Amino acid sequence: EKLTEPEGGVPVPLTFSFGFQVRPQSPRGVRSPAAMASPAVSPDSSSHEALSSVNSAPACSPTSDSENLSPDELELLAKLEEQNRLLEADSKSMRSMNGSRRNSGSSLVSSSSASSNLSHLEEDTWILWGRIVNEWDEWRKKKEKLLKELIRKGIPHHFRAIVWQLLCSATDMPVKNQYSELLKMSSPCEKLIRRDIARTYPEHEFFKGQDSLGQEVLFNVMKAYSLVDREVGYCQGSAFIVGLLLMQMPEEEAFCVFVRLMQEYRLRELFKPSMAELGLCIYQFEYMLQEQLPELNIHFRSQSFLTSMYASSWFLTLFLTTFPLPVATRVFDIFMYEGLEIVFRVGMALLQFNQAELVQLDMEGMSQYFQKVIPHQFDSCPDKLILRAFQVKYNPKKMKRLEKEYAAIKNKEMEEQIEIKRLRTENRLLKQRIETLEKVS
Repeated sequence: EKLTEPEGGVPVPLTFSFGFQVRPQSPRGVRSPAAMASPAVSPDSSSHEALSSVNSAPACSPTSDSENLSPDELELLAKLEEQNRLLEADSKSMRSMNGSRRNSGSSLVSSSSASSNLSHLEEDTWILWGRIVNEWDEWRKKKEKLLKELIRKGIPHHFRAIVWQLLCSATDMPVKNQYSELLKMSSPCEKLIRRDIARTYPEHEFFKGQDSLGQEVLFNVMKAYSLVDREVGYCQGSAFIVGLLLMQMPEEEAFCVFVRLMQEYRLRELFKPSMAELGLCIYQFEYMLQEQLPELNIHFRSQSFLTSMYASSWFLTLFLTTFPLPVATRVFDIFMYEGLEIVFRVGMALLQFNQAELVQLDMEGMSQYFQKVIPHQFDSCPDKLILRAFQVKYNPKKMKRLEKEYAAIKNKEMEEQIEIKRLRTENRLLKQRIETLEKVS
């Protein structure tokens, strides 16, 4: 699928845009993210400027567990929401100035005022995330609820490399030492990987061109993984996940994170040749659809619009081929902390938002709607989508029951196939005996 670019970039303040050349003073003892992990490329250098952490309005802010937080923590979240609001106001006024030569002086004042307020809030964000990274074990054990809320609001772009590695425990993996040796080997998947590389983020500057650095490092990571996990090898779609990692960190680190995601986040099961896990995810999602949006479910069935037709890519690429990068990366932040549950939640939220329009369309109309309308509905406010996603009913116990149910169905199907195969073999042998007897007689 062709990845669509967001319409217009959201201007990012200097603090987060230019590799921390302009930044607030780091507190003593806090290493800068640049020292902790130097990204291979910043998406801010292309049209994906909006990948900066906080780019949405406070009215949309997801705070599902806020009632359990202390007054200090609530004040901190309120500050971040204010930063979201100022970033949104600042970017709107900048877009307004760039879009017309006849801007009034008031828009200049508005932008300047918002930017000056932002610098203080950005410094708070810098200090906060620096503290989180340096005190990671304590935050994971003692401040889990606050950490979850902060991640749902978006990890600041320049902290993503180290935070993603910490979230999946990929900071010190033995497989990293094998990486250079793996690149010297040849993989049976190389031709297939080369063919797909050009289709991965075709609009992104880092991956444009056959000889681009992006395509080369993406090939390296995919090839290395195909050698350490020969059962899975290479699966189309996984390159979008690796591509996103490479926008944040060097290839060795991206490789380690991808290995960990495959091992611990159900991705390996999704990408196995049988894709049995994808079948399970579709089965579970269909149950949620039937239970929570029965009218839409009936309409989909009446039009033979199968769940796999629109939802398979959601699970296989974690919305990276659905949304523009700024929105998809916000979903990915949450996936890194909460796992595949966020895919179910966001998927159901999308259907809830669009039910009224979808029930009016036939199969062709729905296909077009999923491709052209849904991807850009949340460009200006990703938090609106995330807030709705956490209002979706999701019952882990029920999902576990559905998993057992699906396994039983598949086992029965397998038994039936074995029985059919046995009967066919018996029939063939009987035919051969009859033919032999006829020849003798």
